Amino acid sequence: MTIKVGDKLPTVQLTQATAEGPKPVSSDDIFKGKKVALFAVPGAFTPTCSAKHLPGYKELSAEIKGKGVDTIACLSVNDAFVMKAWGESQNVGEDIVMLADGNGAFTLAVGLGMDGSKFGMGARSQRYSMIVDDGVVKELNVEAAGEFKVSAADYLLAQL
Repeated sequence: MTIKVGDKLPTVQLTQATAEGPKPVSSDDIFKGKKVALFAVPGAFTPTCSAKHLPGYKELSAEIKGKGVDTIACLSVNDAFVMKAWGESQNVGEDIVMLADGNGAFTLAVGLGMDGSKFGMGARSQRYSMIVDDGVVKELNVEAAGEFKVSAADYLLAQL
């Protein structure tokens, strides 16, 4: 079942890269008591994700945070090392929290997985964005297959 507006996000373990190495982090630590703009991508370093999706959020990060967002987070079914390298290559700095959903636990729990096998990618996340307030989904924007419109940073910014 796909998560919907008004639902509380599940408690799932994610991973963040730190200077000390990969660090487990609960989704509650990311979302509880905060307003979060979360966007998910099918894969780090993939064409649309690297050319448009992540750069759009980096470019508009100050405006998004200026609308009361505490955290902007990027999630992908990749490992923490890949997410760290991708964030560094895109110069996200402290503007965007890079979340690794390496086993796809969060993606499966919210019902937004996809089969990327025909591209040699296996189980991945659909492309989407959401606004989450204290763990509750306030806006949810899931892309149609092959599209990049409603999960873009400017679309989410207009919803704030």
